[in-house]
Amino acid sequence: MDILILGGTRFLGRFLVDAAREKGHHVTLFNRGNNDDIFPEIEQLKGDRDSDLYALRGRKWDAAIDTSGFIPRTVLKSCELLSHVNHYTYISSISVYKDPSKPGLDEQAELHSMDYKEVEKITHGTAGPIYGEYYGPLKSLSEKAAKKELEEKVLIIRAGQIVGPYDYTDRLPYWVKRISEGGEILSPGRPDRPVQFIDVKDLARWIIQLIEQNITGTFNAVGPDRTLTMEQLLEECKKVSKSDATFTWVTEKFLLNNNVEAWREMPLWLPEEYPLPGAPKPWNGFLAVNNKKAIKRGLTFCSLSETLKAILEWERNRLKEDERKSGMDRQRENHLLKLWHESNK
Repeated sequence: MDILILGGTRFLGRFLVDAAREKGHHVTLFNRGNNDDIFPEIEQLKGDRDSDLYALRGRKWDAAIDTSGFIPRTVLKSCELLSHVNHYTYISSISVYKDPSKPGLDEQAELHSMDYKEVEKITHGTAGPIYGEYYGPLKSLSEKAAKKELEEKVLIIRAGQIVGPYDYTDRLPYWVKRISEGGEILSPGRPDRPVQFIDVKDLARWIIQLIEQNITGTFNAVGPDRTLTMEQLLEECKKVSKSDATFTWVTEKFLLNNNVEAWREMPLWLPEEYPLPGAPKPWNGFLAVNNKKAIKRGLTFCSLSETLKAILEWERNRLKEDERKSGMDRQRENHLLKLWHESNK
């Protein structure tokens, strides 16, 4: 097949390119050209999702994969130009669900919405991404935009936390790197609370497989296929990196009393007993999403150790000056550990 990838050079797109080419497909990329040195041998069309789609005009592809659609307006524009494709994959997010307090959310759960006047006000002059409180509603409306234009041709992938090399969120990479350095590690909340993510290679291979089979519809793409606890994750990080790390588990109340920011400063931690700022209830369903439909359609998962080893190898080759998007400063971690031990004497 001839496959167009909208985006394709930052994270998931890299692995979609590899997965497609491994199966013998021809790939074209469309993006702003900020990383055109990553796949110099692949045709890369330059443009902008909102204001410059000229390079797509008059071209034909069998399938398109939208990894960079964050705003309904831009998704609709792309779908209008690509109405000829047989299959359109839109990469969405589990952030579309309106009530993340409920464990076991499936694809039929209620979605976020937003008034279109507010959408235009918030998104005027940008193709995104826009994070924070608007991210989920905009992704939800982008799904609707794709389905409105391309109807039964659309495959919607509601991804959870995607992990692997080149993960620009730095959430799982923080834990892999920090634990590899050893020593006493501040560990958040209940050790046996569940955590979910999906290896980028597993996700990319599965998406290409679905396109080949002309599968459409909506799927939650989260992993693994069993309950994974935070303690199991951290212990596996220790095993893979062969470190001497020890874990000091502190309560959610302690973290919140010391203004530790969930998810960003303390990656992969969302309080179970307390709501996030502005939320009515704790997000106990955000890391416990139902993935049975995807598994039934062929989604498989590599071992946790394989995922962590790939991240560790990537971490060891990263530039030291790389800006980290998530994680706790070591000085602050040491200070909090000292406070915790003093309060428990």
